[in-house]
Amino acid sequence: MQEPQAIVLYDGDCNLCAAVVRFAIVRNRSGTLHYAAMQSKTGERLLQEHGLAESAADTFVFVERGRAFTRSTAALRLLRRLDGGWPMLAALLAIPRFVRDPIYSFVARNRYRWFGKREQCMLMRPEFRERFYD
Repeated sequence: MQEPQAIVLYDGDCNLCAAVVRFAIVRNRSGTLHYAAMQSKTGERLLQEHGLAESAADTFVFVERGRAFTRSTAALRLLRRLDGGWPMLAALLAIPRFVRDPIYSFVARNRYRWFGKREQCMLMRPEFRERFYD
């Protein structure tokens, strides 16, 4: 039986976020990860359902088995779903959030300055389209 899917909610305007999605999609050959921009209908609905609509602009959200995870916890839980050695980095979940999240927040605050904003939709290969929601 296949594990329930997980959904990555990403900032559709952020170049860093788009790079993370491209990185993850090719390293999740099983196809258990799905993706939705926070600005999409699906993204907005999921943020609302998990009480994150007001605070999601500066975070990464990973919805897995009906629970939403944010910031560094979301990123590390995503790594558990990737092929290769990436799941080993999920061991960093043992580090308390109050240590991990300030590092995450520093990058999140500066992501537009460092990586820029997208001016067009992310193009994906046809074989990956079914993994994206609206």
